[in-house]
Amino acid sequence: MSPGNIARLMPRISSYFDIRRDKNGEPFMEVYLEGIALLRLTMTNKGTAFTPEERLSLGLDGLLPPQVNTIEQQLERVYGGFRREPSPIAKYQYLRGLQERNEILYYALLARHLEEMLPIVYTPTVGQAVQEFNYIYQNPRGLSLSPLNIDRADKSMSTFPWEDVRMIVATDSSAILGIGDQGYGGLAIPIGKLSLYTVGGGVSPFHSMPVVLDVGTDRTDLLTDSFYLGVRQRRLTGKAYEEFMDKFVQAVQNRYPRAVIQWEDLSKEAAFTVLERYRKVHPSFNDDIQGTGAVTLAGVRSACRQLGQKLTDQRVIVYGAGAGGVGVSTAILQGMMRDGLTEEQARSRIFVLDSKGLLIGSRKMEEYKRRFAHPDAEVAHLLSDGKAPGLLDTIVRAKATVLIGLSGQPHAFGEAAVRAMAKNVDRPIIFPLSNPTSLCEALPEEVLRWTDGKALVATGSPFDAVRLGGVTYPIGQGNNAFIFPGLGFGSILSDAKEITDSMVMAASEALAEYTAREHPSLIYPPVSELQEVSTAVATAVIRQAFADGVATSTKVTPETAGDYVRSKFWEPKYLHFVKG
Repeated sequence: MSPGNIARLMPRISSYFDIRRDKNGEPFMEVYLEGIALLRLTMTNKGTAFTPEERLSLGLDGLLPPQVNTIEQQLERVYGGFRREPSPIAKYQYLRGLQERNEILYYALLARHLEEMLPIVYTPTVGQAVQEFNYIYQNPRGLSLSPLNIDRADKSMSTFPWEDVRMIVATDSSAILGIGDQGYGGLAIPIGKLSLYTVGGGVSPFHSMPVVLDVGTDRTDLLTDSFYLGVRQRRLTGKAYEEFMDKFVQAVQNRYPRAVIQWEDLSKEAAFTVLERYRKVHPSFNDDIQGTGAVTLAGVRSACRQLGQKLTDQRVIVYGAGAGGVGVSTAILQGMMRDGLTEEQARSRIFVLDSKGLLIGSRKMEEYKRRFAHPDAEVAHLLSDGKAPGLLDTIVRAKATVLIGLSGQPHAFGEAAVRAMAKNVDRPIIFPLSNPTSLCEALPEEVLRWTDGKALVATGSPFDAVRLGGVTYPIGQGNNAFIFPGLGFGSILSDAKEITDSMVMAASEALAEYTAREHPSLIYPPVSELQEVSTAVATAVIRQAFADGVATSTKVTPETAGDYVRSKFWEPKYLHFVKG
């Protein structure tokens, strides 16, 4: 097959709006491949589902087993294989292998068993996959940029097969989940996130691109590991790092000017700098800052609703002042202001702690934290001999009603802290959100036992319901997947030139409203309803994009947003193939 025919194929597969249809209006795929080449490309391989007619016309006769299977039969077979795998990481590898063989079947399987498989393709198992990436690597996926090729970023990006990428998830792997610098292995995170964009958010996999920005690693054990796949140098910093990122963003603008960039798992210092540097240059957002903030705010709103209280009634402790902690604090601040408080009033109700205690004005700290540092004089009643108090003292003295953990410190919410929350208020809101599961600040069973079942609990990773005193307590999962797929899809469909804070707030409110409408007794909806949640979120984001004046699409209006989202939601179905 000639390069020209390959080039002709790619736009057919990767265009959202160029679905070819026959005279009866039925979609089909015109292909310029035949024989074994069709079976070796993940986007064209239907395996045993190729019909007898397709096998003859496409040069597949004799290359497949005689029996023709429906996708239902294929799903039964691959699900059985998944279930037979002995461990979560083995199941992860099984699914990744399927994705590299047959993209359609992979997403059909994931959609059918989303609640079961989400913890495998995403947190917590993806954390182990990142750590073992260099040992379990099998197939290339996505785009890899490093100091070795960043000056050829335009050329490298031109080799990527999709002509119309609309969603990019990019990481420099410096702060993966709660496990830190993972070097090249962080690529597993964008791959997993984009799976959720597709199965949960409707974004076609043929319009997405995972990117690892391999600026090096500061881990000597990786640099000296003979299996390590990344560039063997220390991390770029300062001006060199900024120049690297500038070249990446410029290459995206040159090749994919309509793509949205999701920044993922950057270090806390870089996360805020990169977001502010590029958010008005190219449509982009940071999931660790904005996605975590939006999903947490929605959960706190749900808990307040169950208690018959207002967000503005709460006194909130955020334990952890990294990208996630400051992102959550910012979201709660914005939420309180939307509900009527001034910024000064809202900040007086939010108490952020890092490893050195409460953020107060006289302390040294990184600049991004300073917005949440209370002037010493205003919190003199909280101080211990003029020094910043720790978690327990802050809970007691601030009379906190909400406790949120984003510290990455396992068991940080001990019995004394949780019982102190229960003394402040009859039904405290306690969200130990750190991922993966091993880094959770407290187990839900502990929190409920120490509060006699009165706490409202949500976590970042999935936990089974807790049975206590004859009562079953469902544990909501404050999963960013409830936000970022819909936020990204809505931004794509509205052709937003910028992703505003108001669009992120609209996503959060849409999640809270969906939960209130469909599951009034829960803090978060079931993960199995991710597609319905994402549809609601994307609709709200589109409407807010128009309200903010950043939407440029002429194909959708605020009034048609809901129907438009549903009509563009990609579904994993085999098309009939016609030889071109």
